[in-house]
Amino acid sequence: MKKVSFRDGTSVPALGMGSWNIGDSTATRAEEIASLRAGLDAGLSVIDTAEMYGSGRSERLVGEAIRGRRDEVFLISKVLPSNASYEKTLRSCEASLQRLGTDRLDLYLLHWRGGVPLEETVEALTHLQTRGMICRWGVSNFDTEDMQELDALDADCAANQILYNLEARGVEFDLLARDRAAGIVSIAYSPLGQGGALLEDALLVDIARDHETASGPASPAQIALAWTLRQPNLLAIPKAGSRPHMRKNIAALELTLRDEDYARLDTHFAPPRRKVPLEMI
Repeated sequence: MKKVSFRDGTSVPALGMGSWNIGDSTATRAEEIASLRAGLDAGLSVIDTAEMYGSGRSERLVGEAIRGRRDEVFLISKVLPSNASYEKTLRSCEASLQRLGTDRLDLYLLHWRGGVPLEETVEALTHLQTRGMICRWGVSNFDTEDMQELDALDADCAANQILYNLEARGVEFDLLARDRAAGIVSIAYSPLGQGGALLEDALLVDIARDHETASGPASPAQIALAWTLRQPNLLAIPKAGSRPHMRKNIAALELTLRDEDYARLDTHFAPPRRKVPLEMI
């Protein structure tokens, strides 16, 4: 299985599990938990959540899913910018740990930039790391200038979680390469797009017809995910709220797109030719 590596030498699978909009319905709760556990069974150790997701409901569901299996998991959560002051960051982390039923996070991210000075948040994150409540920290939705500002603080940032998929390629202009050169792992959220329109694209449907996985013909979603995973040292975290969906995500790891596939996708979903504002959802 393809891996990504953090600066401290820790390696994780390049395919992880997202939990946005998971935990919001009692009707789907059991299947969502089963899906996360199926992913762990298959070796997908990364689970991403946040205090914002369902106002803590996602973290509670993830905590239930990993109960008794904590050492198998590389666990990520995030602090809201409104909670990013020194004291509030500490309290937010403690609350997330309680909801998740664990004593540590493997990675704790600032969800996006807000009004709190970056220096103050970094100080809080560093303190949490010193206390062993988090193993490493990072950011989310930071553009190139934000990362440069972080560099000026001599901060030990481990990761930058960003929107990245075929329809949102702006980060290819400079951010992906910049973070890779700095040893910072890029984490792609919504790699299958948002709302499903990307997965109905006629070109993805056509390319999928020419590819097979062990479980059958490839799907447009698997093509889109395989395309995202082509990037070196990039971790993709699609949501999988059901076991069939999880199995399809895992099968995308088997796909090897051809040069002609990449060329057709580049023509249809053009890479950036200039710097564009960072996209986020």
